[in-house]
Amino acid sequence: MPPRRKVDLLPSELRSWLQDELRACGFANYEEIADRLNARCEEEGIELRIGKSAIHSYGQEFREYAQMQERAQDEIRTFLEEASLKEEVDVTSALFQQLTTIQWRLQMMMADPDEMPDPRGMKDLTTALNNLIRSTSLRDGILKAERSAQSAKLDQAIETGRIDAAAAQAAREVMGLA
Repeated sequence: MPPRRKVDLLPSELRSWLQDELRACGFANYEEIADRLNARCEEEGIELRIGKSAIHSYGQEFREYAQMQERAQDEIRTFLEEASLKEEVDVTSALFQQLTTIQWRLQMMMADPDEMPDPRGMKDLTTALNNLIRSTSLRDGILKAERSAQSAKLDQAIETGRIDAAAAQAAREVMGLA
């Protein structure tokens, strides 16, 4: 296994700072970024110096990653504009199942030292799963609140005499609230 890159040895807050700097500089001015990064490392007592070529290499990789994230977010936004909340929950559930399957396969590969996956990929996958779990809980909460609001509207319609209880019950069944 090759040695870790110097950029990967940075504490997470400095790596985040580096990513922000790369974006702010438009993935250019690597020499200036290297100077500022090395100055920050020195200020924080980190005995690590990173050259512009290492930052350039990392910057190009991060740029591709950032572009893929942007494309994925655009596709998700487009999908969510077209899909109902219920469909979103179904898609999130399916995505969670797919990610857990991938993680399981990676863990099985790790049993064979010759098939070891890149640990950064495993970390990214674990982070994606954690984020998805959190977002799934949020979506479930939103769906529950939406259904509760719909049910309350039906109750209010009964109280005001706009519909009778039997019609409200039928509506609840059609809407999946009962």
